[in-house]
Amino acid sequence: MKILALVLAGGEGTRLFPLTAMHAKPALPFVNGYRIIDFVLSNLTNSGVPSVYVLAQYKPQSLIDHLRAAWIPRFNGKNRFLRVICPNIDSGEVPFKGTADAVYRNLHLIERHEPDLVAVFAADHVYRMDIGQMIDFHLACEAEVSVAAVPVPIETAAAFGILRTGIDGSVREFQEKPPRPAAMPADPGRAYASMGNYLFAPGVLAELLEEANRSGGSDFGYHIMPRLPGRYRSFAYDFSSNSLPGIAAHEDPGYWRDIGTLEALVAAQKDTEGTRPRFDLRNRAWPIFGGEHQERATADSNQELRRRVLDNPQVRRLTPDFQAERPASCRRHAEA
Repeated sequence: MKILALVLAGGEGTRLFPLTAMHAKPALPFVNGYRIIDFVLSNLTNSGVPSVYVLAQYKPQSLIDHLRAAWIPRFNGKNRFLRVICPNIDSGEVPFKGTADAVYRNLHLIERHEPDLVAVFAADHVYRMDIGQMIDFHLACEAEVSVAAVPVPIETAAAFGILRTGIDGSVREFQEKPPRPAAMPADPGRAYASMGNYLFAPGVLAELLEEANRSGGSDFGYHIMPRLPGRYRSFAYDFSSNSLPGIAAHEDPGYWRDIGTLEALVAAQKDTEGTRPRFDLRNRAWPIFGGEHQERATADSNQELRRRVLDNPQVRRLTPDFQAERPASCRRHAEA
């Protein structure tokens, strides 16, 4: 199965000012030399997704410098690449109007690569995720669109894009920051918050983006997701079901933080501290790449990546030659 990833990294991050005065939000320093974008790129790498475009825009230089030093060498190999795409303002291109517009204006990349699935992932969250498990769910559901969703307390859900789903995970409604969020079918105390991570059938994504562009829509949350219910086979992938190796007993196994405010950034940084952190950066079974110690070892990065990642069964499973067995039914997968 051939996967093409588009990482949305153009965020201005106004609520993180003054930290974003010189950096795009995904390029903000986190801890130990890591940048926020390192988490999504590590998840893609560890999951064996070999083809990545990073769509950047706002103050991109520090982001580009980091990717050149810490990431592009890791993707330097046969059938592997990471490339940064920015609007060329100097040549007259207008800035991206939003997340959906950024992907719409790069639809030619999808046409060029002809992937089986397009992964559109946000670049400003701190978490670990095996994307292969989400792909399995997507295939089991025979989905055209899958949306990664994290259960959040109903009292805080109004700050997120919320998915109202059926018991089988099918998306019935998408609510962008609603005043009265819909609860999960089996848990009235929690709601499904969109993580901003999507899997699309390429043709469906192109159709949605073309339609949104004709009506002036430019944002996934406001102009793409609400078009899904009743038109496409769309499902919420429950992130809490994602299982990873190396998670210690003291950690939060479903850890995910949206770094949207200064308070959220500080809280996430504190969650990595101490001898029993909620989110342990020292997990060697699912490593976070891109920190200072990895950057100093750039010369050995290809060998290290091959040892830790390329021999991983997940990588073999996502290569074009892989022929997937028919997964279990969507309902059984969702209830497992």
